[in-house]
Amino acid sequence: MQEQAHGGNLSWAAALAGCPPDAILDFSASISPLGPPDSVITAITSELGNLRNYPDPDYSDLRLALSHFHQIHQDCILPGNGSAELLTLVGRDLASLSATVLVTPAFGDYYRALQAYDARVLSLSVDLTTDLLINFNVHPRIGVSLDINREESGLLINNPHNPTGKLFVWESIVPYLEQFALVVVDEAFMDFVPPEQEQSMIALVEEYENLVVLRSLTKFYSLAGLRLGYAIAHPDRLATWKSWRDPWPVNTLAVAAAIAALKDIEYQVNSWEWLPTARKFLFDGLSSLPGLKPIPGAANYLLVESEYSTVELQRQLLQRYQILIRDCASFKELGDRYFRVAVRSQLDHETLLTALHFMTRNRQ
Repeated sequence: MQEQAHGGNLSWAAALAGCPPDAILDFSASISPLGPPDSVITAITSELGNLRNYPDPDYSDLRLALSHFHQIHQDCILPGNGSAELLTLVGRDLASLSATVLVTPAFGDYYRALQAYDARVLSLSVDLTTDLLINFNVHPRIGVSLDINREESGLLINNPHNPTGKLFVWESIVPYLEQFALVVVDEAFMDFVPPEQEQSMIALVEEYENLVVLRSLTKFYSLAGLRLGYAIAHPDRLATWKSWRDPWPVNTLAVAAAIAALKDIEYQVNSWEWLPTARKFLFDGLSSLPGLKPIPGAANYLLVESEYSTVELQRQLLQRYQILIRDCASFKELGDRYFRVAVRSQLDHETLLTALHFMTRNRQ
């Protein structure tokens, strides 16, 4: 069985480790270990009787809940079957432009979505030394031609950045709204950033018709199996996207789960209080190991630079300890000297750090 580029492939990992999938300690998928919230489970159970009926094709209740949550008009919201479906729509939209500038290293699904419609893709390397996006006019490692017509091109970025966890300040993105025909900001991990630190672009959507913000409810609320995301953009753009896709992309149980999750203030606060401490413990533990250098980030994962082959490290962690880390082979700019790990519980961190301690010590 071939490993997929996305994390969380437990079937592949279990086959390599020689154990059942539920025996794998999964650090490869950046999903909150705190959920799903009890309120969401209750909401799902209450909707089981409605499975005989089709969902509301307009998802009015869900869009209303999201509009209250983000303080934005519900006509600017389009729910989707996870971010993957919405990225496909993004790819089709961007492919109509002369080029798309992609901030790299980039999530592998961006390439899938863009290549599906033969979009012209230009790479722009992220700068890990600053919380600003690279200045197109002064950065020496731009990696793209300055001759492109930005008024006929698009820009695709994620914030916090995946896989580095870097959080760009929103003011550094705003200038590009005046330069590019379409700017897409994937904020799949923004929920993990406390409100006082958040750098979301959502408040600007009603001002800029060329801005699209993508969000996910599956990572923060630990609902990856339900597949639920949403796009926030100008209503005319969303109406076009809706005409491109199949009806009823979001199922009844996912709708109920989302509405309940958005109302669960206690769960949200607990998550914001848990993450910084848990992330620091993991960061400090990785920093103490020879040959490993974690990169500070604002999300629920850490990118780690390694002196060792991470493909080999991943294989040995699976076969010896049934632990799965995310290699960065799908991030072509990183190669075999980086891996990514999700922030989990302290016990899980201790298990990982102990395994890595023995493995790195034996390589000295």
